[in-house]
Amino acid sequence: MDPPATVLVVDDAPANCEMLEAILAPRGYTVIWATSGEEALDKVTSHRPDLVLLDVVMPRLDGYQVCRRLRTDPASSFLPVVMITASEHQERVRALEAGADDFIQKPIDQAELLARVKSLLRIKSYHDTVQAQADELAAWNRALELRVQDQVAELERLGRLRRFLAPQLAELIISAEGESLLESHRREITVLCCELDGFTAFEETTEPEAVMHVLREYYAAVGKLSFAFEGTLGHFAGGGLTVFFNDPLPCPNPACEAVRLAIAIGEQMREVLTGWRKLGHELGIRMGIDLGYATLGTIGFAQRSDYGAVGTVVDLAARLCDEASDGQILVSQRVHAAAEHLVDSTSLGMLALQGFRKPVGAFAIVCARAPATPSPLAGNEPSPASVTFSPGTSPLSEREHEVVALLAQGCSNREVANALTIAEATAVRHVANILNKLGLKSRAQVAIWAVERGLGSRHRGQQHR
Repeated sequence: MDPPATVLVVDDAPANCEMLEAILAPRGYTVIWATSGEEALDKVTSHRPDLVLLDVVMPRLDGYQVCRRLRTDPASSFLPVVMITASEHQERVRALEAGADDFIQKPIDQAELLARVKSLLRIKSYHDTVQAQADELAAWNRALELRVQDQVAELERLGRLRRFLAPQLAELIISAEGESLLESHRREITVLCCELDGFTAFEETTEPEAVMHVLREYYAAVGKLSFAFEGTLGHFAGGGLTVFFNDPLPCPNPACEAVRLAIAIGEQMREVLTGWRKLGHELGIRMGIDLGYATLGTIGFAQRSDYGAVGTVVDLAARLCDEASDGQILVSQRVHAAAEHLVDSTSLGMLALQGFRKPVGAFAIVCARAPATPSPLAGNEPSPASVTFSPGTSPLSEREHEVVALLAQGCSNREVANALTIAEATAVRHVANILNKLGLKSRAQVAIWAVERGLGSRHRGQQHR
């Protein structure tokens, strides 16, 4: 129930205050007194009454002065004021001019007083309701503005991430917590460097518009393949482009994925190069791959940054790329050891490479062994069903099984976090670990893996019990 209305009675004669209290208190009103204008203003500030019964004739500050001050204060500008006057006309006019809402003439008629008080309190209640709704609407608007700002910031983060991550990886770490994965850190990665062979001479002898057209086709072809293999795009400039694997999210076999991507790029670029050569553009493609440790993170400043890797592994991949001839894929000994079961290759022995004091062992990839691993763009991704485990030997923890079940229902990272009452960053790490443990490349594959084992339906059943 609403608390009783508070009425402030202002009269320099205490007997009059007692009389008005005797009329109002039995009707459920809370009555407080003030015997001067100054005291009345203080009590309006301290007690926040719902209505003021204000006598006109008082020493120092009379009723008109008190009413004017109330109206000039925003906190009391809508406070109902009933002036108690002795004159039927002249004082009523002055009371209205001072800002009074109503007036009552002495001697006071009890029924008239109660009716006017009730009417003005009802109007004040309407005003308070409207004001509360306006305040609530303003709070909603402020909350909406903050949400819009958060969403804009999220879209900006997603836009930054999509510059160098496959879309599915960008979505995975879009949260503010997830973006912390991009902070500076050290990790073992595989680096693939691609270079348009003959680009320097081509750029020097060709119109800029034609150069731009060639670069657009080149970046579109290689970039699309890189995202399909869930590689991370690093530095690219002119005819050079770098892709690395196993960061910012784990990759089970980064060297194998880099080799598969290199073979797919070679196949894709054959058609593109044939078209360029018909236009007289003598260009080729060469690639180098190395496996090793690097320091990774965002490089730049607040208004402009990229995600990149720094380390010998990047330099060696670049030098192997420089050493390759048109159509060649050169790999280091470590990459060859990790991926030799996938390809046929030729040993090049020890190469003296610029910037390296000692010769480096290298291999040239000849072709993929049959059956060749098709590009994910061809729609022939490895089936998650091929990832099998005997009963009781699943590599996933109990919590990771819960995450898998939610992914099978199409839940986002945020929804997974809410369902399991964990931080969104923890959900991101669980998803990354699941991809790594199952040897899968996307959330869609995890969902299929879960559905085939009945994990998604089981989790839904548990939620409804």
